[in-house]
Amino acid sequence: MTKLKYMNIKVNILMAFILPLVVWSCKTDKLISNKDLAPPLPTQFRDQEEGAKETSIGSIPWRDFFQDPILQVLIDSAIHQNVDMQLAIKNIESSQLMLKQAKANYLPNLQLQIKANSTNPSNNSMNGLSLGQFLGQNHVEDYTASLGLSWEADLWGKIKSQNTAALASYLQTEEAKKAVQTQLISQVAQGYYQLLMLYQLHEIAQQNLRLSDSTLRIVQQQYEVGDISMLAVEQVDAQRLAAASLIPDFEQQIHLQENAIQTLSGRLPQEIKIKEKLANIQLPDNWSAGVPADLLSRRPDVKQAELAVTSSKAYQQYAKARMYPSLVISAEAGINAFKSSNWFNIPASLFGAVAGSLTQPIFQRRELKTQYEIAQIDQEKNVIRFRQTVITAVGEVSDALISIQKLKEKQRITLERTNRLKKAIQHADVLFETGMATYLEVITAQSNMLQSELELAQVKKAELAAVVDLYRSLGGGWNQ
Repeated sequence: MTKLKYMNIKVNILMAFILPLVVWSCKTDKLISNKDLAPPLPTQFRDQEEGAKETSIGSIPWRDFFQDPILQVLIDSAIHQNVDMQLAIKNIESSQLMLKQAKANYLPNLQLQIKANSTNPSNNSMNGLSLGQFLGQNHVEDYTASLGLSWEADLWGKIKSQNTAALASYLQTEEAKKAVQTQLISQVAQGYYQLLMLYQLHEIAQQNLRLSDSTLRIVQQQYEVGDISMLAVEQVDAQRLAAASLIPDFEQQIHLQENAIQTLSGRLPQEIKIKEKLANIQLPDNWSAGVPADLLSRRPDVKQAELAVTSSKAYQQYAKARMYPSLVISAEAGINAFKSSNWFNIPASLFGAVAGSLTQPIFQRRELKTQYEIAQIDQEKNVIRFRQTVITAVGEVSDALISIQKLKEKQRITLERTNRLKKAIQHADVLFETGMATYLEVITAQSNMLQSELELAQVKKAELAAVVDLYRSLGGGWNQ
């Protein structure tokens, strides 16, 4: 049997042994759900209306939920240009590379080595005397080109656990991006509604200023004919100036709010040309919060916390597997010659070696055990964080629900109060002109109406913000 045939037989035997182990080791299961570790959830949220639909508004795509074209442009810009979103995408790309690296751990390591060396031992040494006696020269050359293969059999699931942890970490970055997007959409929408509110407050202040100007003219006319004193003119004028002072304040807040929204959207500060008024904004009113169990699959931060449990559990299994023996199979084959002229003289220059080693950690046992025990604690900590995340999510939904309900009631009461004060203004003007009401009563009526209209705009904005917060807390916003 020639040397080449003998090497082929050894390689075939080696591959017949390795391939089944590679196939067996590379089998990976899907990530196991850890939803059973969540705290017991109620059948419905607190303050949720009876008979609510099971479909949550969190499943509505954000383009359908927010139908204002200007707001859609701002949100789209934020998703593509916001710094936090860009960083989240880079984290995903980095995690993808780590996942590919983890998958590559299943494959054998293959190395190509080419080396040449010349050794010139001392003539007075045993090696030098031997060379001179047998080879007739005082140096020896060695030329080698070889392929070396080594592979660790994943007997205890160590590599599989690494791969599972890497996959869970990658999915965590995906969920982190979704969480950033849901939060970002909520911030842009609430900032936009804040801007609409400021525009409405600015308009109310201007209307009140015009009303104060009209009242001041009437008072001045009555002063000129001697019906009232100068004190009345001064007090009415002071009321007018108080209304006028609100205008630059609201204009400043409008500019600051526009800058904040543009910065959030990843753009330089500039004007936002709005077309809608706050009172005309309508969000989906036929909405439902669904059931609390939906949060386990819809909220990105909950999913991220669940994946953290999966990752830590996989690392715990990896730390445990490190304490067991490692089976490493290696092989090397190539050509070797003492003379460069014989380097490629095949099959005479061929060589090959196959080895298998079983290594059991001994002195590292305490260190490896400590790492395993720490991994157990980390896994328990992640379970606690997961449960707390679920509780927080349910609490946020309940907070939003009660806020919406009570703000609707408050808006109804404030609207009724505002309408009554508008009628009171009309009556006060008529009575004042006929001398049946004093200027103080007119000033008081105007002041009360101003405060009520400002409050009505703020309540409307707060209600919209609560609905947006409910949408975010139900996991809405990450789907297009």
